[in-house]
Amino acid sequence: MPRTASLTRTTSETDISLSLDLDGSGRAEIATGIGFLDHMLTALARHALFDLTVAAKGDLHIDFHHTAEDVGIVLGKALAQALGDKRGIRRFGHAVVPMDEALAEAAIDISGRPFLAWSVTFTRDKVGEMDTELFEEFFRAFAMHALITLHVTQKAGTNAHHIAEGCFKALARALRMAVEPDPRAGDAIPSTKGSL
Repeated sequence: MPRTASLTRTTSETDISLSLDLDGSGRAEIATGIGFLDHMLTALARHALFDLTVAAKGDLHIDFHHTAEDVGIVLGKALAQALGDKRGIRRFGHAVVPMDEALAEAAIDISGRPFLAWSVTFTRDKVGEMDTELFEEFFRAFAMHALITLHVTQKAGTNAHHIAEGCFKALARALRMAVEPDPRAGDAIPSTKGSL
């Protein structure tokens, strides 16, 4: 079965179309209107080996908050839809990624229990034109709507660009591990409860 999803979400603040293929090659076509977010989503797709297309129009004349959060919401929903009942996946994933002086860790449980633990500190307010506080908003929206437990921890770093990029790449690698088919599991749901 193809593990794909295509979603649209339209509100008075944003209009987003997104497609996701969990078994892709890392191809990305991203246009959110936020240059740095485009850069991060492109890196996420590449390092997770997802094919990802995002076209977002938002009220950027106000600020970037609604667009960043809503892209996280739609990406999270797409992940949950593409995973289906989660049969045969590894479920857990983790990664530690160095970006020069920065070191970021992500740990994931595709649990059906949404939670974000965010232990990341930025030394400046913006990367490019994007407010650094919006990274936590994106990760929270993604985790809540993907129905995953996600811990993101900054282990080192002072450069805001490197810290953010390390977080996205760690998320990508952890997702890649967690959604992979587990050859020993067959089509079993990886839970003693029988459902996730």
